[in-house]
Amino acid sequence: MRVLFIGDVVGSPGRQGLREAMPALREQHAPDLVIVNGENSAGGVGITQRTANDLFESGAGVITSGNHVYRHREAYDFLDAEERVVRPANYPQANPGRGHTVVEVAGMRVRVINLSGGVGLRVARSPFDTVDSILSHHEQDAVIVDFHAEVTSEKVAMGWHLDGRVAAVLGTHTHVPTADGRVLPGGTAFISDVGMTGSRTSVLGVKPEQALRSLITQMPTRFETAEEDVWVMGAVVEVNERGLADSFAQVMQPVR
Repeated sequence: MRVLFIGDVVGSPGRQGLREAMPALREQHAPDLVIVNGENSAGGVGITQRTANDLFESGAGVITSGNHVYRHREAYDFLDAEERVVRPANYPQANPGRGHTVVEVAGMRVRVINLSGGVGLRVARSPFDTVDSILSHHEQDAVIVDFHAEVTSEKVAMGWHLDGRVAAVLGTHTHVPTADGRVLPGGTAFISDVGMTGSRTSVLGVKPEQALRSLITQMPTRFETAEEDVWVMGAVVEVNERGLADSFAQVMQPVR
């Protein structure tokens, strides 16, 4: 089974870029399952039913999220109803949505787990304890983890923590692709951050002049999503019948 994982889709430029790139990505990688992080898909911050449906129409089988998942209140009922969209599992249990889901692809039951890092981000429980609990209470053929975390040390630690127990631990949130992608000794594909799907002529998807103004002046600044030089970033993981990774490949594809 082959999984194509797409990093944080930023605003309408990211959604449109993914839509345009997906035919070529499918031809090149022939994925059985496409997982897309959509937590920045609505205007660069958050997710809505409309932007989620846009990602589904582009080919997403599961949508993961992160710390901006609750930015738009109108999405709360949708998060409760749509089983293919997940939010961090270590958020309060009463919050809208679910932290993991199962899809059946290529004759396998694949569990997709979304976790938030606990360093620099607000969570209700340790991501390490949370993922251990999920794995001990549920059965599946393979597990893909989107670890939406701030610091690389925590992401690397999660990779080693889950090595040999899940097919992949794929980092998101920081929007900058890292150079440490590989299959760990126990058979878990890992990368600290797959990058973002959006404008590279930007600061993490934001127009550069606005990000600079905010950083230099320390004053409130209205951010807008940058539109130029859109790239799709992500990873492809080949998963074997044991539910572990045979290979890992980084995806960095310019759209326009």
